[in-house]
Amino acid sequence: MPRQTPEQIATNRARYLELKAAASGRAPLVLPPPTPRDAAPPSADSILLSESLPGGWYWTGVIRRGQVLRIANPGATPGVSLLAWNLADTSERYNHADTIKIQWTAELRKGRVLFSDMGRVLLSIVEDSCGRHDTVVGGSTPASVARTYGPDSGVRNARDNFILAAGKYGLTQRDIPPCISFFAPANVTADGTFTFDAEAVTPGDFVSLRAEMDLILALSNTPHPLAPCVEPVPVELTIHTALAPATDDLCRTATAEAVRGFINTDAYLSA
Repeated sequence: MPRQTPEQIATNRARYLELKAAASGRAPLVLPPPTPRDAAPPSADSILLSESLPGGWYWTGVIRRGQVLRIANPGATPGVSLLAWNLADTSERYNHADTIKIQWTAELRKGRVLFSDMGRVLLSIVEDSCGRHDTVVGGSTPASVARTYGPDSGVRNARDNFILAAGKYGLTQRDIPPCISFFAPANVTADGTFTFDAEAVTPGDFVSLRAEMDLILALSNTPHPLAPCVEPVPVELTIHTALAPATDDLCRTATAEAVRGFINTDAYLSA
């Protein structure tokens, strides 16, 4: 594809800002503040699964619509990557670009949702003590690990972990899209350079994701590719039941785009 001229870039940016301004009038000006880190955990009778995911390793499994995955980060590991596929049709999967552009933001936090490449909502961020998650840079790879830890470090990476996880469901490398990485405060400077705010990775943070359809999930507890050279430490995974969302549920009503996403999702599931 030929590179765009400065004039084309300026025209496209002006159109983007015009559309963003038109959409912003229908969205809340401010989403809720982060969930307190000491918020009560799920009740014992609601827990369906509770596991510790060691540093460097992956977890994969099925989560049903309405269930909630809570990822807790007690040791402040810098990045836990996630992918999701529609259990009934694995050609539908998490789409990082649509998640950003449909919601007009790369700042994903409580009240935002994760879209599929079919315009449907896969997961909703129902609780979040962090608000610093990256869906632009992607997960670690053999090359990024070699740069940070050395070529013979033996440190695992998200790309290889996702290939292993996907293989358990008959999926291949072609089925692995760019991921979202939680607890990964990646920033972009004015000149387009990505940086990593390591001091913002805080012990005790957690994020809770409600499944909006039956899903296959894969998580990789491997540091973000921009994170400093640190040893990944375990994170805690909990899947629990939850009350059905109310009509004024934040994630379902926060933006006109989310409303349309849930219309698509509900229509698909009721067909």
